[in-house]
Amino acid sequence: MARYLLVIMLGIAASSSLQGQDPVYSQFFAAPLQVNPAFAGTTLSPRVTANYRSQWSPYQGGYNTYSVAYEQSIESLNSGFGLMVLGDDEGNGIYSTTRFSAVYGYRVRVNEEVAIRFGIEAGLIQRRLDWDLLILPDQIDPIEGPSGPGGLIPSEDLPPDNLNRRLLDIGAGILVYGRRAYGGLSLKHLNSPDENLLEVNNNLGIGIPLRVTLHGGFEIPLQTGNNRQEEAFISPNLLIMKQGEFVQVNGGAYFGLGKFFAGAWYRHTISNVDAAIALAGVRHGIFRLGYSFDFTLSRLNLQRSGGSHELSLTINFDDSKEAQRRQKTARYNDCFKMFN
Repeated sequence: MARYLLVIMLGIAASSSLQGQDPVYSQFFAAPLQVNPAFAGTTLSPRVTANYRSQWSPYQGGYNTYSVAYEQSIESLNSGFGLMVLGDDEGNGIYSTTRFSAVYGYRVRVNEEVAIRFGIEAGLIQRRLDWDLLILPDQIDPIEGPSGPGGLIPSEDLPPDNLNRRLLDIGAGILVYGRRAYGGLSLKHLNSPDENLLEVNNNLGIGIPLRVTLHGGFEIPLQTGNNRQEEAFISPNLLIMKQGEFVQVNGGAYFGLGKFFAGAWYRHTISNVDAAIALAGVRHGIFRLGYSFDFTLSRLNLQRSGGSHELSLTINFDDSKEAQRRQKTARYNDCFKMFN
């Protein structure tokens, strides 16, 4: 009985890959490599991003996602390199995913105003089920339940041998941009890696579905200055993501107001309305810190879901004095202020 329960539970847990979506940040601009590998190297100096997302916090065993990324541009090679680590915990660590990725981007300049970047991504995905955190039926006292006088009864079932799974993951992307507008397309999980842990039914999972992301936006300057701390602009943007049967549409705008920034987006999943997203943050020197909250608008509603909290930290060394000096002599015409 316990083994059948485990199979059912894993089928539900794996639904995020069979029929659902990868973890996607509401502050997608603060995790550009998660959106498209072609973003690698879009800043002259190194850029470090760190992100954390807490979803369904009122429920024990909600979703927590966190990541760290590093990017470095090499202008002499028209190239950019990046490294990413992402962790995703479900059910207080019962089912967890860790992704390690290396990213490479190459720039082709079409003319003085337009450039194209091509990106590739290769990495390792590790799926893990923590057997010790499960409560199986043969551990529950029929009268007292799981918290009887003697505590949990030892389970008679032994864990399977393959509760850790490592998968090769491949992705690619393209990004076209100019002084005021950009557009991109990325393809994640090109090799559809098989993440089935139990292997009790070969038809249960056919691998992680291809994730297709189409995104774009443009920049409207409101006030110019000698550096980013004095600039003001609005950047309307749209992100459309499809993975398996699920489609997500995220539209809104980012507002840069000197040292401060804000934003608002509306997310829809085609089949139903999902959430409204509000963002606020501050920039100081090379640091940018942002906080956003997802107001649940679906049938789950905000009171039951608790919404989603998200924090982002970007360290962009392009804001250093040396980087600003190099920007004045470089052909650095793009519309990526909201990403930087």
